[in-house]
Amino acid sequence: MFRISQFIRELDRPTPALSRRNPPGPVVIWNLIRRCNLTCKHCYSISADTDFPGELSTAEVFRVMDDLQAARVPVLILSGGEPLMRPDIFEIAARAKARGFYVGLSSNGTLIDETNIDAIVDTGFDYVGVSLDGIAETHDLFRRKKGAFDASVAGIRLCQQRGIKVGVRYTMTEHNAHDLRALLQLVEDEEIDKFYFSHLNYAGRGNKHRASDARHRTTREAMELLFETCLQLHRRGIEKEFVTGNNDADGVFMLHWVRRRFPDRAEHIEAKLRQWGGNASGVNVANIDNLGVVHPDTMWWHVPVGNVRERPFGEIWNDLSNPLMAGLKQHPRQVGGRCGACRYLSICNGNSRVRAQQVTGDTWAEDPACYLEDEEIGVTPEDYGAERVVTTPWVRVSRFERLAADRAEGARSAPVESTSGAT
Repeated sequence: MFRISQFIRELDRPTPALSRRNPPGPVVIWNLIRRCNLTCKHCYSISADTDFPGELSTAEVFRVMDDLQAARVPVLILSGGEPLMRPDIFEIAARAKARGFYVGLSSNGTLIDETNIDAIVDTGFDYVGVSLDGIAETHDLFRRKKGAFDASVAGIRLCQQRGIKVGVRYTMTEHNAHDLRALLQLVEDEEIDKFYFSHLNYAGRGNKHRASDARHRTTREAMELLFETCLQLHRRGIEKEFVTGNNDADGVFMLHWVRRRFPDRAEHIEAKLRQWGGNASGVNVANIDNLGVVHPDTMWWHVPVGNVRERPFGEIWNDLSNPLMAGLKQHPRQVGGRCGACRYLSICNGNSRVRAQQVTGDTWAEDPACYLEDEEIGVTPEDYGAERVVTTPWVRVSRFERLAADRAEGARSAPVESTSGAT
């Protein structure tokens, strides 16, 4: 996870750059239920509105929660499916709060209404995150349900009225990139606390739809827009959290942006980026699915590393006999291709390993969604093999052919626009 707003604040109020260090335990995203009232196009858990057998019981959840506390896990994000469809969700969340966890609720927002808002408030969630894929028709198309956008926005407003910190999550593809400006305007107009921008990762339905992953030029435009929006709001005294996920090249891209916009701060920002350290799957973020299976993060559902029904979470998480976990916990990671040759490897840490694995079959290959060009990361074709072929989300072509195609498309296409004003 890359916290844009923290680095924007560093431009005006720099803090000392320290050595990189990990928290005592990982943030755990816990998919308590797979059932969902929606069937979203990019769902990593491939949920549906049906019961899935074998899910953890309330008693099992409580026992695992004790194991998580012993493993010094600081944060629980209760997710699904749609976690509000689990009958004991408030009982689980209340116990987590009583145990001292920071507790977030990850919802699609459509089920937050007058029938349960009192329970949501009384439970004391520290944060409620709601997914939006665009404005109105775009969102409804992605969520495959007419009226989903209005219902989600109503849920957001209800949380805000009751004093709950709330944020919007957005996963960008080529088919909804045109709504990014409008979503950012919505975040400002509705006084929403947080905006989480997720790059598409190739997992679940996201893997089936990787052909619609936002191309590199569109991604660069989106990142520039996020940086400028966050900066403008900060300079106006409006402090919101802007966060990105699933593409740690964002940190390096921001460094180049700072070098252009604030060259006197570039050295400091680079030091803070190295302190951040990039991708933390398998280290600072973990996932437990609805069956109790542990994964390095939510995008690794096809790879189990243990089950909390069989072993305590801490034992699973610290077991380096698993080659994947041992490799993920290295810093910087032992990766190949452009990632291995990149001068900024210690900043992004090799980016998304699951995307490399899904596309190339090699977990430690370069991440095909790195949108930075060779000169931006200090490499030449000779550094990683000029004739080496990379499987992209679209076709199997050389990197040079793909870059040429992207540039040609960029010359023909207009930038991403929206009818809403820029923030």
